[in-house]
Amino acid sequence: MSRTRVLAHARVRAVVVAALLAPLAACSSSASPTAPQTKVKPGGDDRPVTVAVTPTGEQVPAGRPVRVTATGGRLTSVTVTDAEGHRLAGRAAADGRSWVSDRKSVPGAAYTVTAATRTEGGTTRSTRAAFTTAPAAKVNKVDWRPGAGATVGIAQPISLVFDFPVRNRAEVEKQLKLTTSNGTEGSWGWITDWSGRDRVDWRPRTYWKPGTKITLNAELNGTDSGTDGGWFVRDYTTAFTIGARQIVKVDLDSHRLTLVRDGETVRRIPVSGGTPGGDKRSWRGTAVLMAKEGTINMNSETVGLGNTYDKMVDHSMRLTWSGMYAHAAPWNAPYFGRANHSSGCIGMSDADAAWFYGQVRPGDPFEITGKDTKGVVAPGNGFGAWNLSWTEWRGMSALRR
Repeated sequence: MSRTRVLAHARVRAVVVAALLAPLAACSSSASPTAPQTKVKPGGDDRPVTVAVTPTGEQVPAGRPVRVTATGGRLTSVTVTDAEGHRLAGRAAADGRSWVSDRKSVPGAAYTVTAATRTEGGTTRSTRAAFTTAPAAKVNKVDWRPGAGATVGIAQPISLVFDFPVRNRAEVEKQLKLTTSNGTEGSWGWITDWSGRDRVDWRPRTYWKPGTKITLNAELNGTDSGTDGGWFVRDYTTAFTIGARQIVKVDLDSHRLTLVRDGETVRRIPVSGGTPGGDKRSWRGTAVLMAKEGTINMNSETVGLGNTYDKMVDHSMRLTWSGMYAHAAPWNAPYFGRANHSSGCIGMSDADAAWFYGQVRPGDPFEITGKDTKGVVAPGNGFGAWNLSWTEWRGMSALRR
């Protein structure tokens, strides 16, 4: 372990700080003419305090906490800052002989460590060290829902989709700090998104209570996502609120959609679901309203149904990534309330669709029942986690395996 000369001053010029980016494993607090000192207690042990800092050197691997230890005395304060002046907070041991940062060192950073010490005899001194971390060869990023400030329905999960594979799932999950205003019970679960990317969702055990406020602090900066995944180089945060208790019940056998708000039926709407007996059948189970997309182009070729349709569709409400919507379908009017005759979506009249579109919000659950369907909505096909039991969902957390 190499040694470098200790700067005795607590204040040094920026030029001198830059010069300290040489490897340092331990700093000796040997006396300096201008080092701040206090009077030595009679009979006290005033041997110099030895301070060691890890990591040390230039271009060291990121992802480790900063550790400072003192031998022959105690640490009275430790400050770790990067080149932009951001501090890396930490905690000292009860005996004052060690200090560890709360967060990890991040890629491509230059850190300065300043440690104030006191000898057994009472002499105080300041020691400074520096190190740099290697830049990230590959950077992983996150797309998340819902957006900051949103008011969403009672079935909305917190969903993070990663650009690259996440192998260190337990380590990543530890950095996801979620708080609720009422102590809601819930769990993270790792799934594969419809896009094929790794994804982690947090859903409550049961539907959210209206008015719940949720905050997510994803403290990922400095976390290695593992082989082929790269480093995270920033944190993410979002906060949102749960709106009214609304549940949309869709009975494909009776061809009826019912909007229930706070336990009371608001309106029943005649609908037509997917045509039975083939690829045009609808999904069943709980689907969550993902987005209200307004008027969009729907093309059958994008969902594997050949050259069947290509039209602009009003009041489109997305339920799955695979292309299941609730929307206006005036061309299907003879079948509303009578038969399922769509390409898998839940269609209704223009007037009903316009009204319904104005009532629902992303995060509202659609509880879909019916005998002749494709099957249950998968967890990664939209927000299908509600189709798993609570035990199954909790078992998908990387911290419970």
